[in-house]
Amino acid sequence: MSIRIKLLLSYIAMIIIPIIFCGITVMLISFALFGDNRIIRSFIDTDHQTTVSNVEDEDDIFSRLKILSSYTPKKLEDTAFLAKTDRELNENQAGLLIRRNEQLIYVSPYLDPYSFEKFLPPFEGKGQIENLDFKIQDVYFYYKQFDYYDANHNAISIIVIEHISPIEELARKYFLLFVITLVFGLIVTNGMMTYYMSRSIIKPLRSLKLATERIQKGDLDFQVIPHRHDEIGELSLSFEEMRSRLKESLEVQVQYERNRKELLSNISHDLRTPIMAIKGYIQGIKEGVARTPEQQNKYLTIIYNKVFDMDQLIHELFLFSKLDLKEEPFHFERVELYQYLEDCIEELQLELQDKGITIGWEDQQKTTIFVTCDREKLRRVIMNVIWNSVKYMDKAAGAIRMHMTESSEYITIVIKDNGKGIEAEALPHIFERLYRADHSRNSQTGGSGIGLSIAHHIISQHGGKIWVTSEKGKGTTLSFTLRKMDQEEGEYSCQKF
Repeated sequence: MSIRIKLLLSYIAMIIIPIIFCGITVMLISFALFGDNRIIRSFIDTDHQTTVSNVEDEDDIFSRLKILSSYTPKKLEDTAFLAKTDRELNENQAGLLIRRNEQLIYVSPYLDPYSFEKFLPPFEGKGQIENLDFKIQDVYFYYKQFDYYDANHNAISIIVIEHISPIEELARKYFLLFVITLVFGLIVTNGMMTYYMSRSIIKPLRSLKLATERIQKGDLDFQVIPHRHDEIGELSLSFEEMRSRLKESLEVQVQYERNRKELLSNISHDLRTPIMAIKGYIQGIKEGVARTPEQQNKYLTIIYNKVFDMDQLIHELFLFSKLDLKEEPFHFERVELYQYLEDCIEELQLELQDKGITIGWEDQQKTTIFVTCDREKLRRVIMNVIWNSVKYMDKAAGAIRMHMTESSEYITIVIKDNGKGIEAEALPHIFERLYRADHSRNSQTGGSGIGLSIAHHIISQHGGKIWVTSEKGKGTTLSFTLRKMDQEEGEYSCQKF
């Protein structure tokens, strides 16, 4: 149930319940002060309800007796008339008394169980006295009295006495208790509604506040579990998702910091090794270790190669940094892939033949397939992959083979070699920056350790995937995908995926 509906129901309850209590209170006050119970009695007393329409109300009978006292007072001395009138009053739970000169000359049989003489008010000669009450033996009565003088100057009182209903008696007897109970009921109702709203709104908000304080202190190792399916439950879900993502972000940040430190350490190692070698060879030349021109030329060649390796390493680190920060521009265009790879193979054949390594297609028929790529970046991927294979290959019988497979949206390029393979535990780390499967970090075999990381970044920017499979002693297979383009499409716009 939503909070809006809960609040609406709460407001309705806070309006209706006090109205009901106030109505009950007004009714009880009416009973207690005025004794007006006829309407209630008409609903409770079914026997009376069936006959009430056939009898006159005691007010009408009382009015009739008053008229008779003025015009035909002799009627009030007729016992048969008084008995008939009294029966009519009895049907309304009332009885008739006639008093003359302080003596009762007629007493209704309906009132026989009670003695009224000492409770009746004295003759005052002031006309009608209405709606007064008195108590006899814990029973309450209403009475109406009309005083007048007859022709003989006798003091006559016409008195109609009516039982007060049990409801009225309870209202009178327990009036204060009823009021206290009603006030207590209102307090309890408000308290229950407040407690319910507190549990459904304030308590979850307090939990979110505590969770916020924990996050503020840097504690993200907890979970916010929503217990309700309302707006606060949705807020808790969003808060939990935020906490989870923040935790992941901090973990990534910690990992980045760890990688940065490792990167600095690895760069320092990779640069220190050639620098120390260069320093040693220069010192050898200065101290005359290389005396002959041939030795000096050999030393200079080694120094040149070391400087060249350092330049290549710095260049690759610079490119990797720009790729990592997504600052390297990409120029995508429409490229016919088979011919593009054919050109790369031809470019590498002569250089690899000198090393005793062959390169070519593996069961690949000539086909026309168009992809979207950056020519220069894709060439760097292929060169990095192939030269990485060459470093870990037996130069006497090395072979590198390429082939392509096609799906509805992508082309997969597969590059296989017959080198010594990669350890299984090293495969998950192949594309990490400055990682070498050769943990000795021998630059003569392991290279800079950043070439495959660059390849991974470039393929990712092309919207493809790159992965490696290898078996120790049987070679390595590297595969990557490129987005395919239909031949009918024009040149692809220069944008990044």
